[in-house]
Amino acid sequence: MYKAVTRGISVTVTPRYMPEESSPSDSRYFFAYTVEIINTGLERVQLRARYWKIIDERGHTQEVRGPGVVGEQPVLGPGESYSYTSGCPLTTPSGTMQGCYVMETSGGETFNAEIPAFSLDSPHTKRVVH
Repeated sequence: MYKAVTRGISVTVTPRYMPEESSPSDSRYFFAYTVEIINTGLERVQLRARYWKIIDERGHTQEVRGPGVVGEQPVLGPGESYSYTSGCPLTTPSGTMQGCYVMETSGGETFNAEIPAFSLDSPHTKRVVH
């Protein structure tokens, strides 16, 4: 589990490898991740957009931007939470993801809520001890 808090917005990510969706012989490794967003602050906010930076173990970087998450732009009042699960295919056995959500307050102010960097590791990852 990975966690970050920005301006009262807590973002927790739990990633997992999905062997049934993966095919290592075809260089396809699929990961699912569940995100829980909790508004621990005092102001109502809406998740407007997302930004992801995905880096595979070779250092290849992919950036993903778009409105909302899984087709939604949830509104969170103080003490409310929202969870969703999504996925990420890689061509390498491991990688990392990180990013931010663009949040908007009821007053129209926007800010970035950090999504913590988290590791995507399959059982096919080669471990090196120095």
